[in-house]
Amino acid sequence: MDEPLVTRMQEFGETIFAEMSALAVRTGAINLGQGFPDQHGPRAMLDVAVEAIRSGEVQYPPGPGLPELREAVAAQRLERYGLSYDPATEVFVTVGATEGVAASMLALAGPGDEVIVFEPYYDSYAATIALAGAVRRPVTLRPDGGRFTFDPDELRAAVGPRTRLILVNSPHNPAGTVFTRAELEAIAGVCREHDLVAVTDEVYEYLTFDGTEHIPLATLDGMRERTVAVSSAGKTFSVTGWKTGWITAPAPYIRAVQTVKQFLTYAVSAPYQRAAAYALGNETAWVEGLRTSLQAKRDRLVTGLEAAGFVAYRPQGTYFVQADIRPLGFGDGMDLARALPERAGVVAIPTQVFYDHAKAGAHFLRFAFCKRDEVIDAAVERLARLG
Repeated sequence: MDEPLVTRMQEFGETIFAEMSALAVRTGAINLGQGFPDQHGPRAMLDVAVEAIRSGEVQYPPGPGLPELREAVAAQRLERYGLSYDPATEVFVTVGATEGVAASMLALAGPGDEVIVFEPYYDSYAATIALAGAVRRPVTLRPDGGRFTFDPDELRAAVGPRTRLILVNSPHNPAGTVFTRAELEAIAGVCREHDLVAVTDEVYEYLTFDGTEHIPLATLDGMRERTVAVSSAGKTFSVTGWKTGWITAPAPYIRAVQTVKQFLTYAVSAPYQRAAAYALGNETAWVEGLRTSLQAKRDRLVTGLEAAGFVAYRPQGTYFVQADIRPLGFGDGMDLARALPERAGVVAIPTQVFYDHAKAGAHFLRFAFCKRDEVIDAAVERLARLG
């Protein structure tokens, strides 16, 4: 029988996260691949979800999301960033940020439209652009001064007559970069000049380090009216399995996304929505403790990777460290990632799978540091065997 999968999706097989997590289970290796935290969210937030379930809240909630969560999101955007959104018409709840990005792509890009994306990119971006029948136009992030950044000239050159959207992830997974105001101004300038819509993935908005500021693109001049911002509770409150996210955007974009999302999942778990609303209003101190803890874990992992012989790029945000494998005599991250569980008892993600231009990322591995200190220590002790 011929391959039944439609042509536009045939380049996408099992995700690298599923492959590497299965490899960790099969070999008993320490999993520093997939970015799920070892710790749970704040206890009071968990209790809100439990109480909602016990009280019988098990039926469909409103499709756009519970009013209390939409109000909490609007309040958060206003208090933290000075961005005002109407919770009734400009905030929309999704099944995690992944669905938020996917529904935005399906709603706002069509066959033949072009979407600019910064590579390396989170793997779902390429798949959802393909699902929309659109074409991705990558702009490469490269190491410069200890962090990854882009060339503004390459960004401008990526724009063509069919360009419709630009997908911006900051804080950036997997590079760990938090775009500066100057970098965001370059992006905003391209959007304004060419009348582009920006979809921004901001799920790591609270998880920045060393005093680095996350600046939403929508705060820049002329960008609120052309930005669809996506975030979620998963990374902020260490409840990645809850898949509770949201979009903030002008009402016409919300209506467009809702038109798509209602035929994907329709609604999001009500107990998790109630708990996320509570957490946004009451658990910012817990999140600050998480951020501080993650910064220390980042430093712990970077120190260990450097001692093992890698060149490690210290991220400004997220859960992840990029490590250059060439000083250890390796050149292909995919080959090393598949061999690493047997050679060192550790699982990492080969960064090259997040590029269109795979050669640009062939010498990087991505390691997650959102783990207990003893797990990080055991992993770096094993990685020292590679030297």
